[in-house]
Amino acid sequence: MNIERIQQPFIKIFPGDTSNNPMQRNTPKVLFSTVKPAGFEKPQLIAFNEALSEEIGLGRYEEKDIDFLVGNHLPENVQTYATAYAGHQFGNWAGQLGDGRAILAGEITNNSGKRTEIQWKGAGATPYSRHADGRAVLRSSVREYLMSEAMFHLGVPTTRALSLAFTGEEVVRDIMYNGNPQLEKGAVVIRTAESFLRFGHFELMSAQREYNTLEELLDFTIENYFPEITSTDTQKYKDFFENVCTRTANLMVEWFRVGFVHGVMNTDNMSILGLTIDYGPYSMMDEYDLNFTPNTTDLPGRRYAFGKQGQISQWNLWQLANALHSIIKDEKFLEDTLNRYGNYFWEAHDKMLCRKFGFDELKKEDEDFFTNWQGLMQELQFDYTLFFNQLEKLTSNMDIKEHFSNASYTFLNEENISKLKNFIENYETRLKSNTISREESLKMMERSNPKFTLRNYLLYECIEEIENGKTEMLEKLTKALENPYKELFPDFSTKRPSGYDDTAGCSTLSCSS
Repeated sequence: MNIERIQQPFIKIFPGDTSNNPMQRNTPKVLFSTVKPAGFEKPQLIAFNEALSEEIGLGRYEEKDIDFLVGNHLPENVQTYATAYAGHQFGNWAGQLGDGRAILAGEITNNSGKRTEIQWKGAGATPYSRHADGRAVLRSSVREYLMSEAMFHLGVPTTRALSLAFTGEEVVRDIMYNGNPQLEKGAVVIRTAESFLRFGHFELMSAQREYNTLEELLDFTIENYFPEITSTDTQKYKDFFENVCTRTANLMVEWFRVGFVHGVMNTDNMSILGLTIDYGPYSMMDEYDLNFTPNTTDLPGRRYAFGKQGQISQWNLWQLANALHSIIKDEKFLEDTLNRYGNYFWEAHDKMLCRKFGFDELKKEDEDFFTNWQGLMQELQFDYTLFFNQLEKLTSNMDIKEHFSNASYTFLNEENISKLKNFIENYETRLKSNTISREESLKMMERSNPKFTLRNYLLYECIEEIENGKTEMLEKLTKALENPYKELFPDFSTKRPSGYDDTAGCSTLSCSS
């Protein structure tokens, strides 16, 4: 691997603590602290993303490269560091946070000039670990490795995963925070992104009144990651904020399209580039439920439930606006931009639903149609992915009950079937108003509705196999997630088995997941 190509422009530009001291502490007025990975004596590779490695410029993996993949024996050109940021967690200001389990190697530029940041997750403590050890366990690392790649192949903006490796250590974790800590296998995942900058980086500098650094961070971000912004002076910061709002809204729409629930949408988990970042207690939607949250820490309030993700993203953008106010200095602009966010999001959301249903355009009457559909989905407990798959396959001579029964988590009695038939009749009437052919409509649906989504119970089974030294399911899931719009493995295109309904890690998870 071409590790010698890695550089650290961020730490050459911004103020930082260069002591290499991992002691957990406040580091005021800086955006990073240099820190060394812990080092692991017996690492073992589990998975490596060869295509991504070639794409970003690292090249092919060789056996000796296992040391780099867990942060061991690094060359002199790799000066490692963790960044400082702040954030609102579950609606409350949390102050300084930072990379508690992540250590950056820096960034690499490929032959096409594309820049990619490289980051270990689980390689040891940093000043921002907040009384934790900076390690990661196998289950959370497998979940991040597979899900970030699944989202990429679904077409959702996301960070990506380069590698997954055992550290050879065991780590103590209390998976459900119920006083039952256990030893678990430790692991490190390398994740990549164009940038890992978050809303929280800007919030930290604003909260500390480091306005010069805040402006420098804005300039750096615009220059490196927003080439479409060509304005100058204060206008470029306004254009930046509008762009972040648009990217965030588009990301939320994509989450709704594929049925992804993040579970912990704190402002420190919001990417400034509109990427899905920090895969913790997430879940793909099984039975459709706007009130579903996969995060046990989010109960009973369900702040981060599936149906609230658009609303919460707007709330988070308000906090970013507050952080940028000292630079933009135009309260009315910020308010107007945020007030427009809701209209933009819901229009984009409904246009997305049109594509999922195969409608040629968004019409006024579609709002009622979508509302009725949501009520039907929740009442009849339809599986989100399977419902649309069956809708694509539906023909006029099919038995409605037989066709949709395997997509529902409840028994479809006569009353339920009557409601479903009524909905299908309304759907077919709406399709007749299309100006495109049925074939074109079907192609639109096939591009919008995945055949495979990476469900939590599949991840649970995969993790158990890896813990027992097997990788067959890992390899099978990898093939499936690389082709989510094809039904490569019919056994994956089924409802969650009832035996997993109350299993920790299959429906709801803790933040330690």
